[in-house]
Amino acid sequence: MKVKTIIILSGFLLLWIAGMGAPSVYGFKVADTDSAKAKHGKKHAGDDKPLVDVENTGMLLDAKKEALTGYPDKAIQMFTYYVQHYPNDPAGLFELARLQASRGKYDEAYELTQDAIRLDPDNKYYQLFLAEVCQLNKMEKEAVVIYENLIKKYPGELDYYFQLGALYLLVGEEKKAAQVYDQIEAKAGVAEEISIQKEKIYLHLGDIQKAEKQLQNLVTAFPDDSRYLSMLAEFYMSNNQASKALELYKKVAEKDPGNPYIHMSLADYYRKTGNKEKAYEELKLGFANPNLDVDTKVSILLSFYTINQIYDQLKEQAFELSRIMIKTHPDNPKAWSIYADLLSQDKKYAEAGEAFLKVITLDSSKYVVWEELLRMELQLSEFQKVYDNSSKAMELFPEQSVLYLFHGLSATQLKKYEEAVKVLESGVKLVVNNDDLLAQYYMYIGDAYHSLKNIDESDIAYEKSLKARDNNPYVLNNYAYYLSLRDKDLEKAEKMAKKANQLDTANSSFEDTYGWVLYKLGKVSEARVWIEKALADKENVSSEVMEHYGDVLYKQGEHEKALQYWIKAKAKGEGSELLNKKINERKLIE
Repeated sequence: MKVKTIIILSGFLLLWIAGMGAPSVYGFKVADTDSAKAKHGKKHAGDDKPLVDVENTGMLLDAKKEALTGYPDKAIQMFTYYVQHYPNDPAGLFELARLQASRGKYDEAYELTQDAIRLDPDNKYYQLFLAEVCQLNKMEKEAVVIYENLIKKYPGELDYYFQLGALYLLVGEEKKAAQVYDQIEAKAGVAEEISIQKEKIYLHLGDIQKAEKQLQNLVTAFPDDSRYLSMLAEFYMSNNQASKALELYKKVAEKDPGNPYIHMSLADYYRKTGNKEKAYEELKLGFANPNLDVDTKVSILLSFYTINQIYDQLKEQAFELSRIMIKTHPDNPKAWSIYADLLSQDKKYAEAGEAFLKVITLDSSKYVVWEELLRMELQLSEFQKVYDNSSKAMELFPEQSVLYLFHGLSATQLKKYEEAVKVLESGVKLVVNNDDLLAQYYMYIGDAYHSLKNIDESDIAYEKSLKARDNNPYVLNNYAYYLSLRDKDLEKAEKMAKKANQLDTANSSFEDTYGWVLYKLGKVSEARVWIEKALADKENVSSEVMEHYGDVLYKQGEHEKALQYWIKAKAKGEGSELLNKKINERKLIE
């Protein structure tokens, strides 16, 4: 049968809220003191004061009304007055004790409640409240004694057993707590909450056999509930009894074949006993079960494989499990998101982009998914897709500055320079405490302005970028190159281009820029060395690099060879505005 869960504090019978006080009650001045002893004079049963009459009943009700309507200070004054005049009435002491306890004055509440109990020792509600006050006042052992006495008087009240059991645990009396739970079990029957609590107690005491017995009792009491078989199997696994665990897991699989967790438990068993192939087969069966939720599958996936394993020797297993998951849960965005992450880590950007797009079609509310989608599209240089999807994302998340960067970058690549400037200058205003992002923003603003031939604004943007981060090799390279094209600040351009190559070695574009700046400074021999380095990267050699090399060769007197490189540059693509003239006139034109 089901029984109530264990609670240490049951809460006050009534909560009191602080309010305004009153200076006098019933025409008498009330002393402003918190000492309950001084107020009611410690008179007890047998004194000649009347216990209850019409007048004091009315006073109690009026005081109670003040407390209920939110005037606890006034209520305290009225109850204090009452206990001074009717010290033999425990009700007034009890009500005043509850008010003081609600204000955190547990010592006073304790004394007042004890006085009420002396006047009415058979009132169990006073006893229960005193136990609460003891717990609030860190007097748990006294609370234990109160509940021990209550159980003697009221052996049929199960709640008292629960409270006593919890208190025994609180004061470190585990064996006594177990005995109390045995009593509950004898009265109410076997129940999961009690058996599990006893199992934990015996495990803490190091008594494995008794801990095992508690789970066996659940299996016996509830033979149709396979959960208890699984719990006992897990107990055996935790206590190095793997063969017993396997026997129970098989029983669960036979008794409840649709159980969403049994294959996960078997997978764990086989993994711990070294049978990796069987573990993997059970995992696949579990992942194909639609009754096992996606969150559980993801947590299991990450618990079975470390990140390094997933992206190294066990990558294919992780991919297969993810594919099973999206097949089993085709409309679950989390399943697709995990699959997309795996594809992204494996640098399968096109497939990852499709998977992230699927996530968005199922749930467009997650910003991080939009950002990952845009990153995949950017990796593939799909600038039109970046442009379109960043526009959609900006409508959904107008405060996310990174989206404006994606949109501005893609607009630049699509030669929509004026739009790029506009959106980038809007987005940069959203950047807060992120100098790296700020540096990127101003770099792209500089590039866009340069494409618009607004040189002054371009230079200002590059300077701002370097102010935010002076070690961005792309800004250093681009700014240096654009200065060289205008023959402006060439010494500054040389330093920037050199630094770019120090920060990012073996970058053919940076090597060409440095060589070109050196050429502009008249350092032709040094320029040749750097441009030849750029030419060594055959996959990324541009027509620009080839034209630059032809210019260097011509300066060094190798005219025929220079002409050959100018022709190669022309065949590769567009060069400078002077390239055709150089070829036609077979000479260097600057």
